[in-house]
Amino acid sequence: MVMANPSLLLESLFILFIIFLLPCLSSSCPEYQKQALLRFKSSVLAINPSFLTLDSWNSSSSSCCLWDKVTCSSPSNSTSSVVIELHLSDLSAEFMPSNLLPPLFFIRSLRVLDLSGNSINGQIPALGLGNLSNLVHLDLSWNSINGQIPALGLSNLSNLVDLDLGENGFNGSIPSQLFQLKYLQYLDLGNNLLEGGLSPKVGSLQDLRMLDLTSNRLSGELPEEIGNLTKLQQLSLGRNKFSNGIPSSISYLRELEELDLGNNSLSMEIPSDIGNLSNLSLLTLGRNKLTGGIPASMQKLNKLYSLDLDGNLLTGEIPFWLFDFKDLLHLYLGGNNLTWNNNMKIVPKCTLIELSLRSCGLQGDIPEWISTQTSLYFLDLSMNQLHGPFPQWVAEIGVSYLILSHNKLLGSLPPALFQSSRLFVLALSHNNFSGELPKTIRDAKVLFILMLDRNNFSGPIPQSISQNSILQILDLSHNRFSGNIFPVFDHQVNLLYADFSSNQFSGEVPTTFHPNIETLALGGNKFFGTLPSNLTKLRNLQRLELQDNNISGELPNFLLQISYLQVLNLRNNSLQGSIPKTLSNHQNLRILDLSSNNLTGEIPMEFVNNLTRMIEAPPNRTSQTLDFVGGISFLFKISIMFEVKELIVNWKKSKQGLSSHKIDMYFLLDFSNNQLSSEIPTSLGALKNLKMLNLSYNKLSGKIPTSLGDLQNVEGLDLSHNKLSGPIPTTFTKLQQLTTLDVSNNKLTGRIPIGGQMNTMADPNFYANNSDLCGFQIHVPCPEDIAPAPKLQEHDNNEEPWILLEAVRIGYPVGFILTIGNIFLVGYFNPSPPSNSRHRRHHPHRLIKQRI
Repeated sequence: MVMANPSLLLESLFILFIIFLLPCLSSSCPEYQKQALLRFKSSVLAINPSFLTLDSWNSSSSSCCLWDKVTCSSPSNSTSSVVIELHLSDLSAEFMPSNLLPPLFFIRSLRVLDLSGNSINGQIPALGLGNLSNLVHLDLSWNSINGQIPALGLSNLSNLVDLDLGENGFNGSIPSQLFQLKYLQYLDLGNNLLEGGLSPKVGSLQDLRMLDLTSNRLSGELPEEIGNLTKLQQLSLGRNKFSNGIPSSISYLRELEELDLGNNSLSMEIPSDIGNLSNLSLLTLGRNKLTGGIPASMQKLNKLYSLDLDGNLLTGEIPFWLFDFKDLLHLYLGGNNLTWNNNMKIVPKCTLIELSLRSCGLQGDIPEWISTQTSLYFLDLSMNQLHGPFPQWVAEIGVSYLILSHNKLLGSLPPALFQSSRLFVLALSHNNFSGELPKTIRDAKVLFILMLDRNNFSGPIPQSISQNSILQILDLSHNRFSGNIFPVFDHQVNLLYADFSSNQFSGEVPTTFHPNIETLALGGNKFFGTLPSNLTKLRNLQRLELQDNNISGELPNFLLQISYLQVLNLRNNSLQGSIPKTLSNHQNLRILDLSSNNLTGEIPMEFVNNLTRMIEAPPNRTSQTLDFVGGISFLFKISIMFEVKELIVNWKKSKQGLSSHKIDMYFLLDFSNNQLSSEIPTSLGALKNLKMLNLSYNKLSGKIPTSLGDLQNVEGLDLSHNKLSGPIPTTFTKLQQLTTLDVSNNKLTGRIPIGGQMNTMADPNFYANNSDLCGFQIHVPCPEDIAPAPKLQEHDNNEEPWILLEAVRIGYPVGFILTIGNIFLVGYFNPSPPSNSRHRRHHPHRLIKQRI
């Protein structure tokens, strides 16, 4: 073995040392840049002392070019390096004020600045940003930046190629300076709060490859100039408010691979030459107002893997050539006026993952060709005319999202349906399914949403359903389920929404639910007994419905402990006693229905003191609609909207359902059909958000408080069938939203107020059976409106006979002479001519002479 020469080895090591050391010695960044970065780190540490991501940034380091997340480059005419790239994404989960950024704006040599995902809040200093005139790539996405896009600062960034401001809170319009960045290739402003229109100047960005403006508030027409962006590969304008038609110039974008115009208000027909976009792989036009048929030119889009036309006004027959696209994975055609040719048989060439044929006129059995789509993840055939039993092959195909609601399917559910390891959402509402639920329901380990309402299911709920640990939405309402033993959901199943209403359940009110449950609907059953104190364990409960049962006892004070309660419906039970004063302490309560019980006593004066939700609505209202996003697959995510069932209330003299989409807009108080007495508290007038107040069919007395005229948002006011007296307050003329008023069957008197909406409250039935009401509304004049009869002139009784006698004495001869004279002049005394004489015209003078 030959030994290495020690001197030669040392010489080689020295050379390697020089090679690696010299660049390090010469790559020292400018001191001002180093200090700027250290100031930035110091500011971040002041907010989050445990911040360790930038450990390598320290003053003892010879050069900032050696720090993590920093890239330097040497200018050609100098041996010193400058910082050209800062990759500072996802530094901290803590909020980072935007006033920490200015030190970075002193590094004018920057070409790449990535600050994405840092929860930066506040506005971006425009002047500071404008210093970075060498920037090519700027990424501020996934923060909480607000205010307007800094137009002045961006106008100086003339070298920008990539600008990403998405996922922030930018507002205002898109600044025109943005369209002067002629080198721009990628522009992402999606998921902000931008308003206004899309300027025709967008057509000047002729190097643009990607334009993303999704999820803003942009409106108006799409400019024809968008056709100038001939290098575009991705155009995403979905989830805005764009209107009118799709510009025909869009067919010039021959390089386009992805086109998303969904969730707008676009109308008119799909451009007939859309098939010219031969490179399209994704086309999303769903949830607009597009009309006409599916253009035949779309047959040329043979690269499509995703086609979404869902939720428009499209008509005509569904073309079967859609199933010839070999790469097609996602096909959404539902929610239109399209029709399916039930006589045609198809052999799909595609292997679909998602398929929606909702409301497409399918009839008969579920199409068997769907059984060939063994990779189906999402299947929506709802709102058709499908009938027959549930096919075994549908149960075995293993669909994760299965939506067959609003059909005429019947029979029992096959046990294999719940044995799928992939079943995530099952919606079979509004069918004719019957029988008991299979015990195999326990095997659906990933079942998240189960909607079986409005069928004919019967029997008890399987106890094994409580083994579905991720079940969050359960609707079994409007069936024939029975039994008095409920499954113990408790801490095992994290139910957020549970609806068991309109069945035949009995026993005491069940409380074995997860503490996080938000909606619990148990109305329309046969529950009895008092309200259980265990309800207080449901600490997040927002909506509790127990109407139409046989619940007895008094209203308990412990209801106050359910602090998040917004809707409490106890209508049509057997509750007794008085309304507890503590009920007024529910600061979030907006709908309270205690009607049709046996409550007595007075409405507490303190009742409205703390009902702050009814007095003043919070600035940001949240809807009861549940929006769940399923994302188990790594390939895609599916967003489905499941609407919470309507809340049935006595609204404007009839039972109506309040849509869950708008339930946060309603504030209702219904105490009707009880035995409440005494006067109406004047404090009720403070509930300015009330939409409906119903106190009818009680024993209330006294005058109607004038303060009820302060209910500025009230639409329905029912005080009928009480013992109220006095006049209807004139303050009712201030109720500008009033559409229904009923004060019948009381002891009211006086004039019905005139003015405002009171002039339209003209149904006499709503004022009937009172003591003495009047007004034009009921066609009964008020006494002060009736004019007095005219009085005859009085004469002296002693003078009257003399006057009459003199009038007769003088008038008789005068009248006789005038009458004879008039007859004489007319010629009545002229003798008739002989019968054989010729008729001739007499001269007037001759006639007079003859008469004389």
